[in-house]
Amino acid sequence: MIYDSRPCELGEGPLWHPLRNELFWFDILNRTLHSRATSWPFEIHVSAAGWISRDELLIASETGLFRFNLATAARTPVATVGTAQTRSNDGRADRQGGFWFGTMGKKAEKGAGAIWRWHRGEVRQLFKDISIPNSICFTPDGRAAHFSDTPQGKVMKVALDAEGWPQGEPQVWHDFDRAGLNPDGAVIDAEGRFWNAQWGEGRVACYAPDGAFLQAVETPGAPQTSCPAFGGDDLSTLFVTTALEHMDAEARAKHPTSGQVFAFPGIGKGLSEPQVSL
Repeated sequence: MIYDSRPCELGEGPLWHPLRNELFWFDILNRTLHSRATSWPFEIHVSAAGWISRDELLIASETGLFRFNLATAARTPVATVGTAQTRSNDGRADRQGGFWFGTMGKKAEKGAGAIWRWHRGEVRQLFKDISIPNSICFTPDGRAAHFSDTPQGKVMKVALDAEGWPQGEPQVWHDFDRAGLNPDGAVIDAEGRFWNAQWGEGRVACYAPDGAFLQAVETPGAPQTSCPAFGGDDLSTLFVTTALEHMDAEARAKHPTSGQVFAFPGIGKGLSEPQVSL
């Protein structure tokens, strides 16, 4: 079903705010943060967020991180990251109260981006030479993280220490390139299952913790799925953002729900998004 019919050029970063019982998401290319009730335009690209309090989000943007007050629209800089040629992309809070986010070239230049982490006053580059950072999500116990570089088609997994920093080198968890799939945004549910939006396939696919395929949820009329998130009163609704990017007039007419946000009740049981600790 369609949750919100406003078309996004590049929908991304859905976040269910547990204190507000409200979904937030971004249209990166139109520089906008959305909720069902309202929208907040920005002069820079914004792409992902974590929640700090009922009224404040930590937002990843093309210039770094800033606090954003939903009631007043006030912004407070937190960290400067990136260059004039890069923007932020996928991001998510980890179980230790940190926030991971990716940067990439504004034209998706090869290797122009990186994956970063903010934690208790420090922002640190974790992985470099990334083209399109995606699939950032965390196991329920907080002891491992996933991420991907979409053009490479491989979802990685890396162990985390007690503070949430990577331990050792990332290993390939699932090679989607073999099947010609493009891993985009992802989220892990309460059972440890990995839900992955697959760009160009019009679906979110679910995998067991060992990588075995379990099921897929299709987004009719919207082939460019970008990111899933669980929400709703009991966290059993799967929300999915999609995109219009790169589609010409003929493709947009053929795929009329592209760019809209989908909602699928009763799909699984999600985990509440962790609070970002500043």
